[in-house]
Amino acid sequence: MSSATEPTLRIENLTVAFRTDDQWREVVKNLSLTLNAGETLAIVGESGSGKSVTSMAIMRLLNMRHARISGSVLLNGVDLLKLSESAMRDIRGNAVAMIFQEPMTSLNPSFTIGHQIAEALINHRRISKRAAREETIRLLDKVRIPDAAKRFDDYPHHFSGGMRQRVMIAMALALRPKLLIADEPTTALDVTIQGQILDLIKTLQEEEGTAVLFITHDMGVVAEVADRTLVMYQGDVVETGTTAAIFSTPAADYTRTLIATVPQPGAMRGISGPQKFALPGAELEATAPSVTAQQPLLSVKNLSTRFSVHEGLFSRKTGAVHAVENISFDLMPGETLSLVGESGCGKSTTGRSLTRLVKASAGQINFDGHDVLQLSNPELRQLRSAMQMIFQDPFASLNPRMSVMEALTEPFLQHRLGDKAAAAHKAGTLLERVGLSAGMLKRYPHEFSGGQRQRICIARALMLDPKMIIADESVSALDVTVKAQIINLLLDLQRSLGLSYLFISHDMAVVERISHRVAVMLLGEIVEIGPRVAIFENPQHEYTRKLLSSVPVPDPARRHLKRNVEIRELTSPVRALGFVPETRHYREVSAGHWVMQ
Repeated sequence: MSSATEPTLRIENLTVAFRTDDQWREVVKNLSLTLNAGETLAIVGESGSGKSVTSMAIMRLLNMRHARISGSVLLNGVDLLKLSESAMRDIRGNAVAMIFQEPMTSLNPSFTIGHQIAEALINHRRISKRAAREETIRLLDKVRIPDAAKRFDDYPHHFSGGMRQRVMIAMALALRPKLLIADEPTTALDVTIQGQILDLIKTLQEEEGTAVLFITHDMGVVAEVADRTLVMYQGDVVETGTTAAIFSTPAADYTRTLIATVPQPGAMRGISGPQKFALPGAELEATAPSVTAQQPLLSVKNLSTRFSVHEGLFSRKTGAVHAVENISFDLMPGETLSLVGESGCGKSTTGRSLTRLVKASAGQINFDGHDVLQLSNPELRQLRSAMQMIFQDPFASLNPRMSVMEALTEPFLQHRLGDKAAAAHKAGTLLERVGLSAGMLKRYPHEFSGGQRQRICIARALMLDPKMIIADESVSALDVTVKAQIINLLLDLQRSLGLSYLFISHDMAVVERISHRVAVMLLGEIVEIGPRVAIFENPQHEYTRKLLSSVPVPDPARRHLKRNVEIRELTSPVRALGFVPETRHYREVSAGHWVMQ
């Protein structure tokens, strides 16, 4: 029997090792922590630190043929590591629940979301289907799913990413667990949806008194949700304490680095150009010169891109997705223009339309004096050497069967810019330029970390001496310190090579660091565009203000505040046949700062 003061969770000397190459490698080393009812403890660290393995060990979800666990994990005084598998099944979902990072891989696409939540209630509470349905609808209401009763029979693919994560939270809380483990629950979400989810977890915790173990690499999120924080690095606990103390007087160098990479809202006030992150060895000066050119490198006029929607037995066209709708903007030589907005706003389709990876429906694209939409395929191929793209997932962008040498030299040789010797020399030089070693050219993609692979993709883009790079969510999947390093690298390259960037992102904190100008997109349209200072310090459109208010602030004093962001899903961009969009009008607020009326 546990005492009244017994912590909800007590971990003592937890060590987890995995068997690789006939050896045991420890990935979590002698971890100890306590977590009380109603308290939030954040475990923070980058990929490979052991934080997610810790959560999997608590839930006993590791494959014990390849893993070895020692120590103790006590839930209300009961050691979970000593329970039988059948007893552990009763614990999972009932006393301990878990929210994973990617809800679409956690939800079964073959069953409705109502069925999946009700199933847990029926199996654990032994209640009728009717009672389970009523309770499920109550839970969906509680996590702010609009029209919960009507959406009980919807499938996961009918929901947006944020709404799917709400379903996962409803499922996790269905049996009122004493402990909720949230493993990177907001990392894959847009900033406004992230704000909603953080508010929701706070509210539900207050109502139920649940203990929350919050796992993340984002120190901005930690500051807003955690009472206490535990910092991990390569399996070791490097620092632990109250969140306020961790932020005000961090003891470990690694913790100081993590905090330094969290953009401080307002820190860019009075600075007109981009600025590097304050990493060890990085200077704080603006690293990209002011833009003085008179003629744009890229000019986009009334660009629209639509995708046909076909339905029925004969695949009859019934409408179109208006992914990009009548947008116009210029990009100057040496300038960074950021396209920002939530998933589905059309920013990635815009980038792909510029390079004709997708076919534009209407408009004009003029790049370096060339009408892009009128070019023949050979002409377009030649032009693409000056307009390169860097994608979000560097591993998917690199052929796993090609060495780094082959990946870098292939475009150079295909465009016949020199022989193999010249290509190899340039590849080695560029690899050094992006912070890697020329000795790594013989390696393959799987031998590099995510940040190193993204550096390789940047080097590959530079092989053709481009004038412009379209960076499509190119740092979204990276750890916080690696993200800061890549941003600093891009700014250094812009200064030395005069590159122009079209930077596509939903991360407003990163956008504030890297941009000269910002264009805010909503449902395929630009609703506000202007200098970065104007957009961040004097936002005019309601949607822009909503995006900015949702950025996590690295201030532990805000821990109990809620943003109260309006809960809604983005309106569908699908339009019926014959739909004619209304003519939009813009008002100039200040020099170069335009907002849709």
